[in-house]
Parts: sequence; structure tokens; C-alpha cells
Amino acid sequence: MAGDAERRPTLSVLMIAYNVAPYIAQALDSALMQQVDFDYEIVVGEDCSTDGTRDIVQEYAQRYPGRVRALLRERNLGMNRNFMETLLDLRGEFVALLDGDDYWTSPTKLQRQVDFLRADPRFSLCFHNAEVVYEDGSIASHPFHMSAPDRLIAHHVPKPVSTLGDLAGGNFMQTCSVVFRAGLYGNLPDWYLRMPTFDWPLHLLNAEHGDIRYFDEVMGVYRVRAGSFWSTNMALYRRVEDVDAMVRAYHIVNDYTGYRFDETIRGQLEPLYRHGLRAAVANRRYGRAAHYLFQGWRTRAKRAFRPQ
Repeated sequence: MAGDAERRPTLSVLMIAYNVAPYIAQALDSALMQQVDFDYEIVVGEDCSTDGTRDIVQEYAQRYPGRVRALLRERNLGMNRNFMETLLDLRGEFVALLDGDDYWTSPTKLQRQVDFLRADPRFSLCFHNAEVVYEDGSIASHPFHMSAPDRLIAHHVPKPVSTLGDLAGGNFMQTCSVVFRAGLYGNLPDWYLRMPTFDWPLHLLNAEHGDIRYFDEVMGVYRVRAGSFWSTNMALYRRVEDVDAMVRAYHIVNDYTGYRFDETIRGQLEPLYRHGLRAAVANRRYGRAAHYLFQGWRTRAKRAFRPQ
């Protein structure tokens, strides 16, 4: 309808929230402080928290009725489905991602990223560096993208311009840093909910329609805490289930991309199989250990005998 089109905001901030009561206000405040020359909405998918998060989200929605929209789930959907349902409810031409326990530090972040995407239609999304902050203080904060990463939750500085082929090897973007064009793809594919995270598959879908631009500047904070999905323990692949989830994800990506980046993906699977072997032996799951040993051997063999 024409009226709906006229009211469509330029950008939607997508935030999902579950048991983040100590942090959600800071996340919302960092979105509300943005200095922009366009209209934007903040849409929060609240997933039946049990710690008071819902009350805080409702309070902000009442205080900022023209800016904050609360999607209050009737039952707990889980991270990926809650994200997907929230994504489907957005109205903006562009989308910015912000988890409920992270926050932005630059008041001009949204303006700068939207200005860039408006100016260059070759790009489907853009992202920036972020500060990694450890809630328990066990590790000093540091940038996520580093020239020589010496922390578990860190990554090499990306190229100024990346492509789908780069992203097929794994996600290198912090969620709170990403802004993308809405509506580049159709319906989310059936395999989306089978992925262990919601952001990497979304970035892959968008990267099919344009390049990725990186800004080497810290404009947000990624908070590492015990309840975070991508916790330090998961990143260490101590559990067989975590390894299995990522192996499955790479196979899904390989199939989705038509095996165009098979060599890159197999290069990522090799160390995963080693992690799986160690985790299985440590947990005395010797059948799984044999599985990983065989899969690792088969992957190395296929790479070694690949025609040049």
C-alpha cells in the first residue's frame, strides 16, 4: 500500500534478546544515540526471557513508541528461529544487526554505513572492527580484527573488499558491525535453521548479490560472557556436538554454493576433524574418534589428489 511505503523507515535495527537483563538497556541506548538524517526503527525479538529482560524491552517500547518495536514471543523460539522471525518483521531498506548484550560506541556508525551503501550499489553489506570485552575480566579487551591475532576470539584484519568466496571459508564479521541491504534474496532457504549461527548464513545469502566492504575502525563492542552463544568453551571445540555442528554447517555451505569453493571449505574441515578427534578421545567416545580420524584422512586424500 502507498501509505505503508511512505512510512517505510530507511533502516531497521534488528536485535534479539534472551536473558540479557544486565545489558539490554546499554544496547538499546547505543542504538537510540545514533545521529542520522533518516528514519530508523529498532525491532527487538524478545524470546520469553526469565530474568526481567522482557520488562526492560517493554519499558523502552513505551518510552520510544515511534522508534522501538517489541516483538514479544509467546513461547521460546530459540536463537535462530527468533532471529529469523524478527528479520521477517523488518520494514527498513537497510538492516543493522545488534545482539542484546553488545553495544555500539560510535554515534555516527549507522549514518556512515548507510551513506556508503547508498553511494556504491556494488556492495551488499559492510562491516567494521569491534572491541572484544570479557565480562569476567580474565583477559584484557582487544580489537576483534588484529594484524597478528593472539587471542582465541580474534581474527586477522580482513581485506578492504571481500567476496562470497572469502565468506565461504567462515564468518569473519562481528554481528554488531554489520549493515546490509534488505530484500536482496527471496525467502530464507530451508537449511537456514540447520546452521549453528544465524549471522554467517545470512551474510552468505547477501554476498551472492554484492561485495563486502570492511572499515578498519572500532565502532562497537562484542561482549564475551558465560551465557553468550559463541562462548570461549565452544570456540575451543571441547564438545563433539560443537564440532559436529560446524562440520554440518560447512557441508551445507558447500552444497548451497554448488561446490564452487570446495577447496576452501575442505581446508576448514581438516582442522575441525582434528578438533573432533581430540574431543572424542577426551570424552572416551571412541566410535566418534574413529569417524573423525577417517573423515580427516579422506579430506586430506581428496585435497592431495585433486587435479591441478
